Amino acid sequence: MSKPWKIKGELILSCSCDVFCPCVISLGNHPPTEGYCQGWAGIHIDKGNYGDAKLDGLNMGLLLDIPGKMGSGNWTAAGYVDERASDDAFEGLSRIISGDAKGTTGLFKILVSTFLGVKKVPIKFNKQGKGRIFEIPKTISGFIEPVEGSDPERDLVITNTKYWMGPDVTVSKATKSKVRDYGRVWNFDGRSAEYCAIDWSGP
Repeated sequence: MSKPWKIKGELILSCSCDVFCPCVISLGNHPPTEGYCQGWAGIHIDKGNYGDAKLDGLNMGLLLDIPGKMGSGNWTAAGYVDERASDDAFEGLSRIISGDAKGTTGLFKILVSTFLGVKKVPIKFNKQGKGRIFEIPKTISGFIEPVEGSDPERDLVITNTKYWMGPDVTVSKATKSKVRDYGRVWNFDGRSAEYCAIDWSGP
């Protein structure tokens, strides 16, 4: 039985699209720019809980391998949970990242056909200027930065979307983005990236 859960924080995503991800506006109905989507996401939790387990300050990661339109399903996915998580927090975050906890991420149970599991690992998620650093040793190494708009003091943001991750998405690019896990060796340097505030809950 799923416990009540809530997460507030930030998500960053880096993928194989060569320009900004069309899934944000099409809600997964437009093919990715390469016809498939490979990528990773990093999540920092400012405040959260799964039942009585506190999730504040913890990080998560997600590996995604999608063969066509995001909305058509047949995804392969894997999760990563902060090694600092307590046993109860690890259980909760594993259920959230797999979709078992229902609520916001429950769509994973519909879209993911192959879930490779969840690893407990060291995860670094830091801000550097306007950029974001995400690191899982020997697995994911990423640095993304916002695309500059006409006013350099303001980020280029697509607002008021119905995107499941969050309504306001900052258009970014990956300065560095490398993945090596589950037989996948990917390099998304210079390709599409994004970040957004998240406010997820369930069940």
